[in-house]
Amino acid sequence: MAINTAAFSPKQFQILIAEQDAFGTIEASGGNAYHALDVDSIGMPSLNPTQVLDVRTGSRVLQKEDFFQDVKGSVKEISASGTATTDALDMLLENIMGEAEGSASGVYSFASDAGVQSVGKDDSSQGGTLLSVVVSSPLSASDLAFKDCVVTSLSLSGDVGTEGGRVKFSVTFQTGTLAEDLSDASLSADTAFGADENYFISAWSDVAYRKMYGVDDLVLSSFSLTLENPAMFTGLASTGYEVVSRAGEFSATLDATAKYDANTEPLIASFNNQTQQGATAAQESILNNDGSLTDGAFGILIAKSVLTNVAFNEGDVMMLDISVKAVGDGSNALVEVAC
Repeated sequence: MAINTAAFSPKQFQILIAEQDAFGTIEASGGNAYHALDVDSIGMPSLNPTQVLDVRTGSRVLQKEDFFQDVKGSVKEISASGTATTDALDMLLENIMGEAEGSASGVYSFASDAGVQSVGKDDSSQGGTLLSVVVSSPLSASDLAFKDCVVTSLSLSGDVGTEGGRVKFSVTFQTGTLAEDLSDASLSADTAFGADENYFISAWSDVAYRKMYGVDDLVLSSFSLTLENPAMFTGLASTGYEVVSRAGEFSATLDATAKYDANTEPLIASFNNQTQQGATAAQESILNNDGSLTDGAFGILIAKSVLTNVAFNEGDVMMLDISVKAVGDGSNALVEVAC
């Protein structure tokens, strides 16, 4: 066999996602099903096979008969980061919030009294709670295809000193089902992204709605929202795990760096003086252009939040790092995000 002189740029790879209609069946290409993520770089999915490399009795050396590998009981993980775009962000937020496929509301929320969410084998009644994910290769018949994926972590961030404050994302998918195909025929994105789908923190021009823990009129330098919705995989079968459940804590944390001034200075005392269910606790945090979130405009609303950190951030001017965590009150949504 002669050497192959062909080479590929990492930028030729893509990550495609599609909303999946039923457990165990990967979404077919066509009909604008797959959307390309605007990723900065491609990472290798973690296949996590179970391997046993223990030397058995009778030899000091690992023998070929001693090697064991199993892929049915492994959880596969795919991670990506890049620029947040409308179509892809709609699907990511929809999935991590547990909303129904195709809700297309543009404003996604997680209830503060939400219960356990589960979907399993032969379950066709919960379409949209799962995603099909494809790592598309420029090499023919070399795509890595995964079905029954859920978003377990999603971070959205922006910094005025990076790309003009363009909103970026970082996402982690997990699946307990066997990989659909690790040498799939090439899939193309049915819907690609465009520059008109980008979001910028400069759109938050109304200072009344740049608010952390009830303090508005922030001169904002950066923000980062992290949503975590862990998944548990149970019921091992020949095709992998039969059930995926969302039973752990759903958490939403919001970090911001703002100028230290007369508006933000009181947050230091507020952080120290929080009391359980007291008047100084559970204040609103909102980063948006007006008082309500709307479809097509990127914004974040946490109706009730507690301070988890307030600290000086030394730069050319003194800044404050402010961190809050969303808390439920039984009526308001825990967190809402619009795009």
